[in-house]
Amino acid sequence: MKSRTIGFGLFFAVSVVLFGGPLKLLVSLSLASDACSQIILIPLISAALVVAERRRIFASPRYSPVAGAGVLGAGVLCFSLARTLSRTLSAHDALCLTTASIVLIWLAGFTCFYGIQASRAGSFALLFLFLMIPVPEFLLARIILALRQGSAAALSTLYSLLQVPFQRDGLVFSLPGVSIGIAPECSGIRSSISLFITGLLAGHFFLKSAWRRVLLMIFIFPVAVLKNAIRLATISLLSAYVDPSFLTGRLHHQGGFVFAIISVGLLVPILFLLQWSERRARREKQLTGTTAVKQSFA
Repeated sequence: MKSRTIGFGLFFAVSVVLFGGPLKLLVSLSLASDACSQIILIPLISAALVVAERRRIFASPRYSPVAGAGVLGAGVLCFSLARTLSRTLSAHDALCLTTASIVLIWLAGFTCFYGIQASRAGSFALLFLFLMIPVPEFLLARIILALRQGSAAALSTLYSLLQVPFQRDGLVFSLPGVSIGIAPECSGIRSSISLFITGLLAGHFFLKSAWRRVLLMIFIFPVAVLKNAIRLATISLLSAYVDPSFLTGRLHHQGGFVFAIISVGLLVPILFLLQWSERRARREKQLTGTTAVKQSFA
């Protein structure tokens, strides 16, 4: 096992040196863009998942050079495609393809040194690395627009429930003495991605059935939209009825953590409900099995 780990460590180190340029660009993008801020954390989370589940993942490691070579070929092909299309793609989208090739090459190294069985056992942690890939520009624009429109609809509903007088013109809301527009920067894309990752991890650790995990992820978008609407409503109402400086103050620019707690608070009851339904289904299955056994002896 020690020799495998040393071999994979050398493989990983060489890949980092060879792809040093794109990896530096990824780090810079992660530090500069709200939509990519998670990138720098993904390899660390993936490594932590492998360590946490190491006994199950490395139960019976064995070399699988043939399978590893197949994944490596896919990575090289992806990298070649990125180089070929670099003149027609934007720098961002070219980096997306290059990052995909890096992840595939890392997966190839893991499969080669630890085997197919280990790769299957650690599939969640390994596939989690694909979240390193920046969202392509065309898709990112559509996601941000959907978040803005969803937030506007939820905000309009909140104002109506609170009986706040307002006028709406698309994504712009006018309150007494204050106007607020849901710009791309106010879409909540950063917190939405964080919530998405939190949902993935929560589903992996706390849910057993695949369809319940999928259902949990389906709730991510409405929860993200509702959280952003609560944030916008709080800031706009404080600006309109308390102090206009709230519109440009610390709560607006640095209050993300407070509203992130709210989003997690909205997601937790959904997770608990899914856990409860899973336990109930398991008990019913056990009860049915026990009844069937009794009837067979009757």
